[in-house]
Amino acid sequence: MLAVMVKAQDPHFSQFFASPLTLNPAFTGKFEGLWRLAANHRDQWPSIPKAYVTTSASVDFPILKSRVPESDVFGVGLSGVSDASANNILKLNYGSVSMSYHKGLDEDGYSTIGAGFQATYSSLVLDVNKLTFADELTQNGFVPGTSSDRNFANGNNQSYFDMNAGILYSGSTNGRNNFYVGTSMYHINRPKVSFKDNTWALTGRITVHAGGSFPVSDMLTVHTSVIHQIQNKASETTVGAAIAANLNQEADNPAAVYLGGWMRFNDAIIPYIGLEFGGLRIGASYDLNISNLKAATASRGGSEISVIYIKRPVEVKGIPCPKF
Repeated sequence: MLAVMVKAQDPHFSQFFASPLTLNPAFTGKFEGLWRLAANHRDQWPSIPKAYVTTSASVDFPILKSRVPESDVFGVGLSGVSDASANNILKLNYGSVSMSYHKGLDEDGYSTIGAGFQATYSSLVLDVNKLTFADELTQNGFVPGTSSDRNFANGNNQSYFDMNAGILYSGSTNGRNNFYVGTSMYHINRPKVSFKDNTWALTGRITVHAGGSFPVSDMLTVHTSVIHQIQNKASETTVGAAIAANLNQEADNPAAVYLGGWMRFNDAIIPYIGLEFGGLRIGASYDLNISNLKAATASRGGSEISVIYIKRPVEVKGIPCPKF
Protein backbone atom coordinates (compact mmCIF):
# COMPACT_ATOMS: atom_id res chain seq x y z
CA MET A 1 0.00 0.00 0.00
CA LEU A 2 3.01 2.28 0.41
CA ALA A 3 5.86 3.22 -1.91
CA VAL A 4 9.16 4.41 -0.42
CA MET A 5 12.61 5.31 -1.71
CA VAL A 6 15.31 2.71 -1.11
CA LYS A 7 18.89 3.85 -0.54
CA ALA A 8 21.77 1.43 -1.00
CA GLN A 9 25.55 1.37 -1.11
CA ASP A 10 28.55 -0.88 -1.65
CA PRO A 11 29.42 -3.54 0.93
CA HIS A 12 31.28 -1.85 3.77
CA PHE A 13 32.91 -2.61 7.10
CA SER A 14 32.66 -0.95 10.49
CA GLN A 15 36.38 -1.73 10.85
CA PHE A 16 37.12 0.12 7.62
CA PHE A 17 40.66 0.74 8.85
CA ALA A 18 41.33 -3.02 8.78
CA SER A 19 40.33 -3.46 5.12
CA PRO A 20 42.74 -1.08 3.37
CA LEU A 21 42.25 -2.12 -0.25
CA THR A 22 38.44 -1.78 -0.13
CA LEU A 23 38.86 1.68 1.39
CA ASN A 24 41.48 3.29 -0.85
CA PRO A 25 43.73 1.75 -3.53
CA ALA A 26 46.44 4.20 -2.43
CA PHE A 27 46.91 2.09 0.74
CA THR A 28 48.49 -0.63 -1.43
CA GLY A 29 51.98 -1.32 -0.10
CA LYS A 30 51.81 1.55 2.40
CA PHE A 31 53.05 -0.21 5.54
CA GLU A 32 56.37 -0.99 7.19
CA GLY A 33 57.14 -4.59 6.24
CA LEU A 34 57.72 -7.15 3.51
CA TRP A 35 54.09 -8.12 2.89
CA ARG A 36 50.65 -7.74 4.49
CA LEU A 37 47.66 -10.07 4.72
CA ALA A 38 44.25 -8.69 5.71
CA ALA A 39 40.88 -10.40 6.15
CA ASN A 40 37.47 -9.24 7.39
CA HIS A 41 34.18 -10.99 8.06
CA ARG A 42 30.91 -9.19 8.86
CA ASP A 43 27.44 -10.54 9.69
CA GLN A 44 25.00 -7.62 9.68
CA TRP A 45 21.62 -7.67 11.46
CA PRO A 46 21.76 -11.27 12.78
CA SER A 47 18.14 -11.00 13.94
CA ILE A 48 17.25 -11.02 10.23
CA PRO A 49 18.63 -14.40 9.02
CA LYS A 50 21.69 -13.81 6.82
CA ALA A 51 20.60 -10.32 5.81
CA TYR A 52 24.10 -9.28 4.77
CA VAL A 53 27.20 -11.47 5.15
CA THR A 54 30.40 -9.93 3.81
CA THR A 55 33.93 -11.33 3.68
CA SER A 56 37.08 -9.76 2.25
CA ALA A 57 40.72 -10.78 1.93
CA SER A 58 43.79 -9.10 0.50
CA VAL A 59 47.55 -9.34 0.19
CA ASP A 60 49.86 -6.48 -0.78
CA PHE A 61 53.57 -5.75 -0.71
CA PRO A 62 56.14 -3.18 -1.86
CA ILE A 63 58.23 -4.06 -4.91
CA LEU A 64 61.39 -2.84 -6.66
CA LYS A 65 62.86 -1.59 -3.39
CA SER A 66 66.35 -1.48 -4.88
CA ARG A 67 65.19 0.58 -7.88
CA VAL A 68 63.09 3.28 -6.23
CA PRO A 69 64.42 5.92 -3.80
CA GLU A 70 64.63 4.76 -0.18
CA SER A 71 61.92 7.21 0.90
CA ASP A 72 59.52 6.04 -1.86
CA VAL A 73 57.17 3.04 -1.95
CA PHE A 74 55.93 1.18 -5.02
CA GLY A 75 53.23 -1.29 -4.01
CA VAL A 76 51.06 -3.95 -5.66
CA GLY A 77 48.24 -6.03 -4.23
CA LEU A 78 45.44 -8.53 -4.80
CA SER A 79 42.07 -8.44 -3.04
CA GLY A 80 38.65 -10.04 -3.16
CA VAL A 81 35.21 -9.57 -1.62
CA SER A 82 32.24 -11.89 -1.27
CA ASP A 83 28.91 -10.34 -0.29
CA ALA A 84 25.68 -12.33 0.16
CA SER A 85 22.35 -10.55 0.69
CA ALA A 86 18.89 -11.72 1.76
CA ASN A 87 19.85 -15.26 2.75
CA ASN A 88 22.06 -15.76 -0.35
CA ILE A 89 19.43 -14.61 -2.84
CA LEU A 90 21.85 -12.03 -4.25
CA LYS A 91 25.58 -12.82 -4.33
CA LEU A 92 28.36 -10.44 -5.30
CA ASN A 93 31.95 -11.64 -5.77
CA TYR A 94 34.81 -9.61 -7.10
CA GLY A 95 38.57 -9.73 -7.42
CA SER A 96 40.88 -6.74 -7.77
CA VAL A 97 44.46 -5.92 -8.75
CA SER A 98 45.92 -2.79 -7.14
CA MET A 99 49.00 -0.65 -7.65
CA SER A 100 50.24 2.48 -5.90
CA TYR A 101 53.29 4.74 -5.73
CA HIS A 102 54.20 6.94 -2.77
CA LYS A 103 56.74 9.74 -3.11
CA GLY A 104 58.79 10.79 -0.11
CA LEU A 105 58.61 14.51 0.64
CA ASP A 106 61.56 14.63 3.04
CA GLU A 107 64.88 12.86 3.57
CA ASP A 108 63.59 10.61 6.35
CA GLY A 109 60.53 9.50 4.41
CA TYR A 110 58.24 10.54 7.26
CA SER A 111 55.98 12.52 4.90
CA THR A 112 54.76 10.94 1.68
CA ILE A 113 52.08 11.52 -0.91
CA GLY A 114 50.86 8.74 -3.12
CA ALA A 115 48.26 7.62 -5.64
CA GLY A 116 46.76 4.21 -6.25
CA PHE A 117 44.74 2.50 -8.97
CA GLN A 118 42.65 -0.64 -8.92
CA ALA A 119 41.08 -2.81 -11.63
CA THR A 120 38.21 -5.10 -10.63
CA TYR A 121 36.25 -7.94 -12.20
CA SER A 122 32.86 -8.50 -10.57
CA SER A 123 30.24 -11.22 -10.77
CA LEU A 124 26.64 -10.77 -9.60
CA VAL A 125 24.27 -13.75 -9.25
CA LEU A 126 20.53 -13.64 -8.46
CA ASP A 127 18.79 -16.84 -7.30
CA VAL A 128 15.29 -16.29 -8.68
CA ASN A 129 14.08 -19.58 -7.19
CA LYS A 130 14.18 -17.93 -3.76
CA LEU A 131 12.18 -14.87 -4.87
CA THR A 132 8.43 -14.49 -4.39
CA PHE A 133 6.06 -12.23 -6.36
CA ALA A 134 2.56 -10.93 -5.76
CA ASP A 135 1.03 -12.70 -8.77
CA GLU A 136 2.14 -16.06 -7.34
CA LEU A 137 -0.50 -15.66 -4.64
CA THR A 138 -3.65 -17.07 -6.28
CA GLN A 139 -7.13 -17.99 -5.10
CA ASN A 140 -5.84 -21.52 -4.64
CA GLY A 141 -2.95 -20.41 -2.47
CA PHE A 142 0.69 -19.61 -3.14
CA VAL A 143 1.95 -21.13 -6.41
CA PRO A 144 5.73 -20.58 -6.72
CA GLY A 145 7.32 -20.27 -10.13
CA THR A 146 4.23 -18.94 -11.94
CA SER A 147 5.27 -15.28 -12.10
CA SER A 148 6.37 -13.84 -15.44
CA ASP A 149 8.67 -11.48 -13.51
CA ARG A 150 11.08 -14.39 -13.04
CA ASN A 151 12.20 -14.06 -16.66
CA PHE A 152 14.95 -11.45 -16.76
CA ALA A 153 16.06 -10.12 -20.13
CA ASN A 154 19.74 -10.15 -19.12
CA GLY A 155 19.64 -13.49 -17.30
CA ASN A 156 20.39 -14.19 -13.66
CA ASN A 157 24.15 -13.65 -13.89
CA GLN A 158 25.91 -10.36 -14.47
CA SER A 159 29.62 -9.58 -14.75
CA TYR A 160 31.44 -6.31 -15.30
CA PHE A 161 34.82 -4.57 -15.12
CA ASP A 162 35.38 -1.73 -12.70
CA MET A 163 38.01 0.97 -12.12
CA ASN A 164 38.91 2.60 -8.79
CA ALA A 165 41.52 5.18 -7.74
CA GLY A 166 42.64 7.18 -4.71
CA ILE A 167 45.27 9.47 -3.23
CA LEU A 168 46.83 9.45 0.25
CA TYR A 169 49.03 11.78 2.27
CA SER A 170 50.86 10.38 5.29
CA GLY A 171 53.05 12.39 7.66
CA SER A 172 54.87 12.44 10.99
CA THR A 173 56.33 15.22 13.12
CA ASN A 174 58.82 13.20 15.16
CA GLY A 175 59.12 9.71 13.68
CA ARG A 176 56.84 8.22 16.33
CA ASN A 177 53.41 9.64 15.57
CA ASN A 178 51.52 9.42 12.28
CA PHE A 179 48.65 11.29 10.67
CA TYR A 180 47.09 10.80 7.25
CA VAL A 181 44.29 12.00 5.00
CA GLY A 182 43.05 10.44 1.78
CA THR A 183 40.25 10.28 -0.71
CA SER A 184 39.14 7.62 -3.16
CA MET A 185 36.54 6.97 -5.81
CA TYR A 186 35.22 3.55 -6.75
CA HIS A 187 33.25 2.71 -9.96
CA ILE A 188 34.92 5.51 -11.94
CA ASN A 189 33.75 3.99 -15.24
CA ARG A 190 30.17 3.55 -13.90
CA PRO A 191 29.60 0.00 -15.24
CA LYS A 192 26.08 -0.98 -16.25
CA VAL A 193 24.58 -3.62 -13.98
CA SER A 194 21.01 -4.78 -14.46
CA PHE A 195 19.10 -8.04 -14.70
CA LYS A 196 16.16 -6.56 -16.62
CA ASP A 197 17.59 -3.84 -18.89
CA ASN A 198 20.74 -1.82 -19.61
CA THR A 199 19.60 1.54 -18.29
CA TRP A 200 21.07 1.37 -14.76
CA ALA A 201 24.71 2.24 -14.07
CA LEU A 202 26.59 1.67 -10.82
CA THR A 203 27.04 5.05 -9.15
CA GLY A 204 30.51 6.13 -8.07
CA ARG A 205 31.39 5.87 -4.38
CA ILE A 206 33.39 8.82 -3.06
CA THR A 207 35.23 8.40 0.24
CA VAL A 208 37.14 10.92 2.36
CA HIS A 209 39.04 9.52 5.34
CA ALA A 210 41.66 10.57 7.86
CA GLY A 211 43.30 9.35 11.02
CA GLY A 212 46.40 9.18 13.12
CA SER A 213 48.42 7.45 15.84
CA PHE A 214 49.69 9.57 18.72
CA PRO A 215 51.83 8.16 21.57
CA VAL A 216 50.94 9.67 24.94
CA SER A 217 53.56 7.68 26.89
CA ASP A 218 56.03 4.83 26.39
CA MET A 219 53.16 2.41 26.94
CA LEU A 220 50.00 4.11 25.64
CA THR A 221 49.11 5.26 22.11
CA VAL A 222 45.86 6.78 20.89
CA HIS A 223 44.68 5.69 17.42
CA THR A 224 41.86 7.64 15.78
CA SER A 225 40.13 7.60 12.40
CA VAL A 226 37.16 9.12 10.59
CA ILE A 227 35.48 8.31 7.30
CA HIS A 228 32.73 9.88 5.20
CA GLN A 229 31.29 8.01 2.23
CA ILE A 230 28.65 9.02 -0.28
CA GLN A 231 27.18 6.96 -3.10
CA ASN A 232 24.20 8.32 -4.98
CA LYS A 233 21.81 9.37 -2.18
CA ALA A 234 23.26 7.02 0.45
CA SER A 235 25.91 8.40 2.80
CA GLU A 236 27.57 7.55 6.09
CA THR A 237 29.98 9.15 8.54
CA THR A 238 31.94 7.10 11.07
CA VAL A 239 34.35 8.46 13.68
CA GLY A 240 36.12 6.89 16.65
CA ALA A 241 39.32 6.01 18.45
CA ALA A 242 41.08 3.23 20.32
CA ILE A 243 43.81 3.33 22.92
CA ALA A 244 46.62 0.79 22.71
CA ALA A 245 48.55 -0.48 25.70
CA ASN A 246 51.96 -1.70 24.52
CA LEU A 247 52.73 -4.38 27.09
CA ASN A 248 56.31 -5.07 26.01
CA GLN A 249 56.98 -1.40 25.08
CA GLU A 250 58.71 -2.40 21.84
CA ALA A 251 57.94 0.02 19.02
CA ASP A 252 58.93 -2.29 16.14
CA ASN A 253 57.27 -5.49 17.40
CA PRO A 254 54.61 -4.51 19.96
CA ALA A 255 52.52 -6.83 22.09
CA ALA A 256 49.49 -4.62 22.59
CA VAL A 257 45.89 -4.60 23.70
CA TYR A 258 43.40 -2.22 22.03
CA LEU A 259 40.18 -0.87 23.48
CA GLY A 260 37.94 1.76 21.93
CA GLY A 261 34.89 2.43 19.85
CA TRP A 262 33.51 4.11 16.75
CA MET A 263 30.15 5.67 15.95
CA ARG A 264 28.32 5.64 12.64
CA PHE A 265 26.10 8.69 12.88
CA ASN A 266 22.36 7.98 13.04
CA ASP A 267 23.01 4.25 12.76
CA ALA A 268 25.20 2.44 15.31
CA ILE A 269 27.63 2.60 18.20
CA ILE A 270 30.57 0.25 17.59
CA PRO A 271 32.67 -0.95 20.56
CA TYR A 272 36.04 -2.38 19.51
CA ILE A 273 38.64 -4.63 21.13
CA GLY A 274 41.92 -5.78 19.61
CA LEU A 275 45.05 -7.78 20.30
CA GLU A 276 48.44 -7.48 18.59
CA PHE A 277 51.53 -9.67 18.84
CA GLY A 278 54.28 -10.86 16.49
CA GLY A 279 53.04 -8.70 13.60
CA LEU A 280 49.49 -10.09 13.90
CA ARG A 281 46.57 -7.82 14.85
CA ILE A 282 43.12 -9.28 15.55
CA GLY A 283 40.13 -6.99 16.02
CA ALA A 284 36.52 -7.61 17.02
CA SER A 285 33.62 -5.17 17.00
CA TYR A 286 29.86 -5.23 17.38
CA ASP A 287 27.36 -2.73 15.98
CA LEU A 288 24.77 -1.62 18.54
CA ASN A 289 21.99 -0.32 16.34
CA ILE A 290 20.54 3.10 17.35
CA SER A 291 18.60 3.90 14.17
CA ASN A 292 14.87 3.46 13.61
CA LEU A 293 15.60 -0.14 12.64
CA LYS A 294 16.51 -1.06 16.22
CA ALA A 295 12.97 -2.32 16.89
CA ALA A 296 13.34 -4.97 14.15
CA THR A 297 16.97 -5.81 14.95
CA ALA A 298 16.67 -5.68 18.77
CA SER A 299 19.59 -3.20 18.57
CA ARG A 300 21.74 -5.98 17.09
CA GLY A 301 23.56 -4.27 14.26
CA GLY A 302 26.12 -6.94 13.49
CA SER A 303 29.38 -8.60 14.46
CA GLU A 304 32.70 -8.15 12.69
CA ILE A 305 36.15 -9.72 12.94
CA SER A 306 39.35 -8.49 11.28
CA VAL A 307 42.83 -9.97 10.99
CA ILE A 308 45.95 -8.22 9.72
CA TYR A 309 49.40 -9.80 9.57
CA ILE A 310 52.49 -7.86 8.52
CA LYS A 311 55.71 -9.75 7.86
CA ARG A 312 58.50 -7.50 9.04
CA PRO A 313 62.20 -7.77 8.14
CA VAL A 314 64.88 -8.23 10.78
CA GLU A 315 65.82 -4.56 10.48
CA VAL A 316 62.93 -2.11 10.44
CA LYS A 317 63.34 1.47 9.28
CA GLY A 318 60.75 2.66 11.78
CA ILE A 319 58.87 4.90 9.36
CA PRO A 320 55.39 5.64 10.81
CA CYS A 321 52.58 4.44 8.51
CA PRO A 322 48.77 4.58 8.74
CA LYS A 323 47.46 1.92 11.12
CA PHE A 324 43.84 2.79 11.96
